[in-house]
Amino acid sequence: MAPHVRTLGDPRTDPWQENLTMTATTGATQSAHPERPGRSDGVCSEFTVFTKIKPGHADALREDLAAMADAAAEENVHAAVRQIGTLHDARHVIFDNDSRFMFASVFDGSWDTYIDDFAQTVVGARFDKVFSHCEGFPGVTDPGAKDWFVAQQEPAGVFVSAYPDLTVQQIYKDQRVDDAFQAVLDTAEFRAMLDNPANAALVGTPAFQKLLEEASA
Repeated sequence: MAPHVRTLGDPRTDPWQENLTMTATTGATQSAHPERPGRSDGVCSEFTVFTKIKPGHADALREDLAAMADAAAEENVHAAVRQIGTLHDARHVIFDNDSRFMFASVFDGSWDTYIDDFAQTVVGARFDKVFSHCEGFPGVTDPGAKDWFVAQQEPAGVFVSAYPDLTVQQIYKDQRVDDAFQAVLDTAEFRAMLDNPANAALVGTPAFQKLLEEASA
């Protein structure tokens, strides 16, 4: 029996999800369903689609991509990307004399959840506008959208992640922890603690010295 494939907007039931919000977890170890194309490296998977641009639509597509870039600069898109919580990066390219369009990204978690999440944010609306210039695109909320993406998707010959064991959510957390620790390092109270003879045993441990070395690197 073929595995059940959720349609866009269905409640998420993936076991790697921490809860019913759009967020990756440290437990994400399989980043795409076996029947889906695309390569994985640790918790990260690549997603690359090549489409045909409708005749005469290249300039309109270019304008919509420019509008998307402007929205990203205003942080509207970045807010949606944080809401999705599984997207590492994405790029859009018009090529082959304005006849073809490529979208490529890196994400955490299951392929189906990744596609579903786009339909639930402002990113989905922008995707609808961009891909509407591509032949055969049914719309991001259409039940046939996943089949269309699969038909256009080509797996990478090689895919390597610089941090295969880190999900987007872990990277966000690491950044928050580092910011908080750096703030502590800048306080007079922390410097006084380091100079206090009562704390010499703790400060002298290899683990604490390693922490200080990493913080100052």
